[in-house]
Amino acid sequence: NIMSLEKMLSDMVTRDASDLHLTVGSPPKIRINGDLVNLDGKKLTPDTLNQILKIYLNDQRASALSECKEIDFSIGIKGISRFRVNIFKQRGNVAATFRKLPYSIPNLESLGFPESISNLTLNKKGLILITGGTGSGKSTTMAALIKKISEENKAHIITIEDPIEYLYEHSNSLINQREIGSDTKSFIDSLKSVLRQDPDVVAIGELRDVDSMNAALTIAETGHLVLGTLHTNNASGTISRLVNAFTPDKQGIIRTTLSLNLLGIISQQLIPNKNNKRSLAVEFLINTPSIKSLIRENNIHQIDNYILSGMKDGMIRMDDSIVKLFNDGLISKEEALNYAINTTEVSNKLNKINIWYDD
Repeated sequence: NIMSLEKMLSDMVTRDASDLHLTVGSPPKIRINGDLVNLDGKKLTPDTLNQILKIYLNDQRASALSECKEIDFSIGIKGISRFRVNIFKQRGNVAATFRKLPYSIPNLESLGFPESISNLTLNKKGLILITGGTGSGKSTTMAALIKKISEENKAHIITIEDPIEYLYEHSNSLINQREIGSDTKSFIDSLKSVLRQDPDVVAIGELRDVDSMNAALTIAETGHLVLGTLHTNNASGTISRLVNAFTPDKQGIIRTTLSLNLLGIISQQLIPNKNNKRSLAVEFLINTPSIKSLIRENNIHQIDNYILSGMKDGMIRMDDSIVKLFNDGLISKEEALNYAINTTEVSNKLNKINIWYDD
């Protein structure tokens, strides 16, 4: 007899796993510190899995699945946690992944961010970008920023998410959360109408195409504070990705708009550490006058050097953040090099450190 879904999810939370995977022909698996382990010895059959997932497949979701689309939504199980769910098809069968979402939103300080990053929330307008790969903690950082903004202002905050991950409590601000698929058809539909909803702050779950990038810039340009996430690894890569998403004839004007409206870029990676947990490495770019002119004049390749010289303003380079984690004895040399942007430079720095330690 296969465990009930509720039991699987509750076991997953107890064992501090991040994900639960259900696939036909394999036992249920959970991911603990990056590795998949069996939760139960029994392999799932198509019937059992359909039975387990049936309660979440309303007509709309079932018909999307039968049209070979994957579906995303989030669920909360009282007393256990909230989960982000993705149900998809593989080899003709249904498969599902559940990602555990924290119940409470952490404070920025507890995430290990410096003051220069928390000062971003003092702005009333402009664009804040939070970037990193899947599982790098972008959503958590965005939630912590929104929480801080909502507590310090009397503002109307609208989030557009796919799916909703954290639930905010109304504090001094009013927060409306819209989920793609259940509250609005698409990112672009919701972005078209968002300005009619009188927001002060707009948080966009993911800037995934030209339309959403364009909308984010327009909303920021019209005097609102916009937060958005992108799948890029560092600040210069983020700016290139944004600009290159547009056709060549539009890139000049996009660079100008970006240079005027960007506030800062937080890029992050979570690196496996020696305590079997993960440590945050962060790059932080502040859009100072010199960065503005680099963006405008398309000298984006020089940004790394400018971040280095902007450390006095609170800027941080990803590689320096990684070297610091190594210096503090948190991560191994191997992991430091795995996650470095400029491997040669980081390798030289780590070797210097080792020589110094060996004396």
